[in-house]
Amino acid sequence: MAKRDFYEILGVDRSADAAAMKSAYRKLAMQHHPDRNPDDAEAEHKFKEVNEAYDVLRDDDKRAAYDRYGHAAFEGGGPQGGGAGGFDFGGGGFSDIFDEMFGDFAGGRGRRQANVHGADLRYNLDVTLEDAFAGKQTRVRVNTSVSCESCQGSGAEGGATPVACPSCHGAGKIRAQQGFFTVERSCPTCQGAGRVIDNPCRECAGAGRVEREKTLSVNIPSGVEDGTRIRVSGEGEAGLRGGPPGDLYIFVSIKAHRFFGREGADIYCRVPIPMTTAVLGGTLEVPTIDGNRARVNVPAGTQTGQQFRLRGKGMTVLRSSARGDMYVQSQVETPVNLTKKQRELLREFDESGGGKSHSPEAEGFFTKVKELWEDFKE
Repeated sequence: MAKRDFYEILGVDRSADAAAMKSAYRKLAMQHHPDRNPDDAEAEHKFKEVNEAYDVLRDDDKRAAYDRYGHAAFEGGGPQGGGAGGFDFGGGGFSDIFDEMFGDFAGGRGRRQANVHGADLRYNLDVTLEDAFAGKQTRVRVNTSVSCESCQGSGAEGGATPVACPSCHGAGKIRAQQGFFTVERSCPTCQGAGRVIDNPCRECAGAGRVEREKTLSVNIPSGVEDGTRIRVSGEGEAGLRGGPPGDLYIFVSIKAHRFFGREGADIYCRVPIPMTTAVLGGTLEVPTIDGNRARVNVPAGTQTGQQFRLRGKGMTVLRSSARGDMYVQSQVETPVNLTKKQRELLREFDESGGGKSHSPEAEGFFTKVKELWEDFKE
């Protein structure tokens, strides 16, 4: 049975351009795909015909040979698996169907692999709580790969243009016939780039990049929290042979503060209070995160653990002019190194019943303990 004309199979004119043929091919390939037509021998046959026709007509050299000699140009096996009714899973149909669905996920024959993208970098930055409150412009130094100035990142001496790979003729892929199928894989000579360098740059040995220490200015925003990741676009490693650079990621760690603790936008500060101030009441001055002072009124009878809220004295809220609150936690301090007279005064106070009657928490606790002991006796 004579083969049908390839242009007729795709339903295009002989003068059709590459875009028109590709559009026609995709439509027919999806229509007759075996997954859409299970156990349909006719659909399978048409699918093979469509793949074979497009495999020839998409290639300028094959198309020219077909236009001149017809099917005779590929009889006896033909170049690169185009004849004998074969269809190409690697460089023909399926790669273009996948390209339609997934973009550049699958590369067809003649499509060169993009230059290798540079790796992303990580930098761990420690900042003080004050810097996190106010924000900071800081400089960091990173060891990275930068574009080679000698070859302008091309990898070729003097910035010369790489030439087509002699193994794959610039396709970036090579094909091998394995029985009924054609298998396609990346070219081992050029690693899929489709180009090779005849005279590598002496500075970078053909890589197009060199190792250098780079100093960068980084903005730490006010209100930044521990563990925040800051992305600096394009400041990662340079790509191989002119490929796009990666990104730099700054991971922020906030150092522990000697006075303040932090929970979100709120600040906590534990302040020791003299026993007399806690008993009689008074005022205290406490430091704030912005470097100022704040006055705290301590009421008479203040106990350890009581909190006093100072509104708007906490951390800056990220990407906002607002501030959190500051909480002063009281810690009543027992006096030490008392004089003889001071001890006598305290003893008189205790003997007069002041120690028990004016300590409600202690009195309540021991009352409950006494009740517990009575329960054990029963």
